[in-house]
Amino acid sequence: MEPYARCVASSSTAPRRVVQRYGVLLLAVVVAAAVWASATGDIGVRSPLPGAVVLVLAVFSGWATSTIRTRRWPVFLAAALGWLVLAAAAAGVVASYQAGLRLRSRRLATYLAGAAVVLAGGVVVGVQVGGVRRITTATTGNVLLLAACLVGLPLVLGLWVRARRDTLVALRDRAERLEREREAHADRVRAEERTRIAREMHDVVAHRVSLMVVHAGALEVTAADPATVEAAALIRTTGRQALTDLREVLGVLRQAEAAVVPERGLDALDELIGESRTAGLRVSRQDEGEPAALPATLGRTAYRVVREALTNVRKHAADAETVVRLRYLPDGLEVLVRNGPSESGSALPGAGQGLLGLRERVELLGGRLEATPVDGGFLVRALIPLEGAA
Repeated sequence: MEPYARCVASSSTAPRRVVQRYGVLLLAVVVAAAVWASATGDIGVRSPLPGAVVLVLAVFSGWATSTIRTRRWPVFLAAALGWLVLAAAAAGVVASYQAGLRLRSRRLATYLAGAAVVLAGGVVVGVQVGGVRRITTATTGNVLLLAACLVGLPLVLGLWVRARRDTLVALRDRAERLEREREAHADRVRAEERTRIAREMHDVVAHRVSLMVVHAGALEVTAADPATVEAAALIRTTGRQALTDLREVLGVLRQAEAAVVPERGLDALDELIGESRTAGLRVSRQDEGEPAALPATLGRTAYRVVREALTNVRKHAADAETVVRLRYLPDGLEVLVRNGPSESGSALPGAGQGLLGLRERVELLGGRLEATPVDGGFLVRALIPLEGAA
């Protein structure tokens, strides 16, 4: 359906563009031809004036019509001259339509007064010339009919088109205003919800983590066992880092406008691995290929992959050997985190919500993520192309 819709849209747009570009020029040609035909008696009263005069008036009427987008007075003048000199109505019809379309209140009343003066002048000229000209332009019935056809109907049509345009503009403005109000309301609702979530996280999570840090600090001071002191120090340090990260998240939630929490990249990978080693994991890092400058988005995604993989290792195979391998490719980066079997015998689960979120993040960059059990252990492998992260 999409190609068909584009075809229909293009087929309707092309004629509209042609009309917008050449419509006025075509109308000018029609008016000039109508003035000439009227003066020669083909569609009006034959004029006794020389052909050169008729040609000049016809050309002037066509030129005046061609300027209606920028100026109005030339077509009004051409309408008056055409009717008084040649009894030609073409320019008058265009002038009345333009008056209804563009003039308002006092100017429109001035135009109607001028049109009445021109029609009265046409009556005087018709009486003086006599013959067919008198019958056509000076009799009461014909004058009323001509006033309706030359002034009334085109004027009413112009007024209707203008009213329709004004209505469409008003409806468009109203729709845009309603859309802005709807977006503003949605923004307010989102801001209120973000504030509520931040308040809940601060009241519950931050309080609990603070208690954990305090108790860990007390245990670090009072414990006699060096291993216990080291573990308490690690818990206290990790808790403080968690509080710092939580404050950043709460700051983002409380902001009216969306903000981005600064994320770490590959330059912080050694620190991440060091923290995992401190927590008791046996982790080694291996780099393959020629290291190159990578886009920041790619580096952040690779860091997230390694962090999530190591978190899962700590949860489910804390005693397993783990390898973090970065392979620099000509067109991207391969990130591989693999752990061996766990001696504790705990079963390795399938991909959880964290891995699902990572898969979405990697696929947004045009890459792919694999997470699967391998030889009693678990493998997380991400291939991230440079093109998607650029």
